[in-house]
Amino acid sequence: MNVAIILLNFNGKKDTLECLSSLKNLTYRKHHVIVVDNGSSDDSALEIKKHYPDVTLIENEENLGFAEGNNVAIRYALEKGFDGIFLLNNDTAVEPDILDELVKGSKKHPKALLGAKIYLYSQRDTYDHLGGMWNEKKASFDLIAAREVDDHKTYEDFFPVDYICGCALFAKSEVFKKVGLLDARFFLFWEESDFCTRAKEYGYKNLICPKAKVYHKVSASFTGGRPHTTYFWWRNRLLWLEKNVPSIRRKAIYKNTVTKEITKLYKHKFLKTLQCTLLMLVKPSSYKKRKNKLLEYKAATAGICDYTKRRFYNAPSWVFKKRS
Repeated sequence: MNVAIILLNFNGKKDTLECLSSLKNLTYRKHHVIVVDNGSSDDSALEIKKHYPDVTLIENEENLGFAEGNNVAIRYALEKGFDGIFLLNNDTAVEPDILDELVKGSKKHPKALLGAKIYLYSQRDTYDHLGGMWNEKKASFDLIAAREVDDHKTYEDFFPVDYICGCALFAKSEVFKKVGLLDARFFLFWEESDFCTRAKEYGYKNLICPKAKVYHKVSASFTGGRPHTTYFWWRNRLLWLEKNVPSIRRKAIYKNTVTKEITKLYKHKFLKTLQCTLLMLVKPSSYKKRKNKLLEYKAATAGICDYTKRRFYNAPSWVFKKRS
């Protein structure tokens, strides 16, 4: 099986070069690395070409997001006839045998997408998480083994999940040909859970491969911090519900969960706005400590608003603003 490893880079030169260094140690030889640069401004492309001339580098003129950025490389891999595709975050390092394990797992489970065990980069005995299971009462996914220490007893065999984290997702090329690509409207967040859900409709399972191991720096590219992630989480959660939950069930979810959460969110935003306005007048130092929480509320409501207005793909520029 010829495997295309796809890395997406956006102003993450240091992380991407470290990840490529990790991939040099792979014991599975029938692979090729494709890096998509998503319109970076940090000379990433020049450095990648300089240090890794054998890597295929695709340069996008702008930031297309996680979904469409990866789609560019997936299309390339399909055109070139690769048998398998491995989406891998650029802020990761991998065990040398990861592709051996994923290819073996794919042969053992030919009708499955495969995920890896994802550990924290800085605590390599502790999971980041192992995928997610849909929780309809919460209208979100419960992360499996999030921040749990690996006891080397649990999760030692293939096990099913509802979604595989896009940080490390392996699928045979036939899956993308049948299911389609990642939905570019998501831009980032929820796109892999949408893809995994669609794959299940085509009869594929989502499994975690127990011997495939990745070490993840976790959200290294989220320059805007909590507002950055909150905007996309809220907007894309609503899009995911629209796409993947039948109308009758979706109405019940809105009635029992989502509408209540949104009402509470707007209430907190109003109160936090009043608090910050007063603090800005009487105690500016305290205002600075609390304004980030207000920005988080604003990001959530902006995401909800953009969903209702059908504004997808990228986000407002203020969402990406770097914050301490």
